[in-house]
Amino acid sequence: VQLQASGGGLVQAGGSLRLSCAASGRTFNYAMGWFRQAPGKERGFVAAVSWSGSSTDYTDSVKGRFTISRDNAKNTVYLQMTSLKPEDTAVYYCAARALPWPATLASEYNYWGQGTQVTVSS
Repeated sequence: VQLQASGGGLVQAGGSLRLSCAASGRTFNYAMGWFRQAPGKERGFVAAVSWSGSSTDYTDSVKGRFTISRDNAKNTVYLQMTSLKPEDTAVYYCAARALPWPATLASEYNYWGQGTQVTVSS
């Protein structure tokens, strides 16, 4: 499984971005997640979605602002980010889990993309 994240960039506070993660290889029945890592900090959970898309989970700091979704026909997962804050600045990574339900621990994921930089200016 290979994951390719895209859509990062520089945005002003209050703005929006949509990240995409295109998967290749066998991802049937895989849950997907987004994590982020800011400079000097550990990689942390952002959001996850089940294989069916019916179950999602978010870290508290992004609830109501970020939405994770997936299009299995396109093998793509999205992270719609709105009302962005400077503290959202980080490298965002997508990850795939070889089980159908979402998880919040990085150790639960089997495959990782290369990351895409999101910078929010104040």
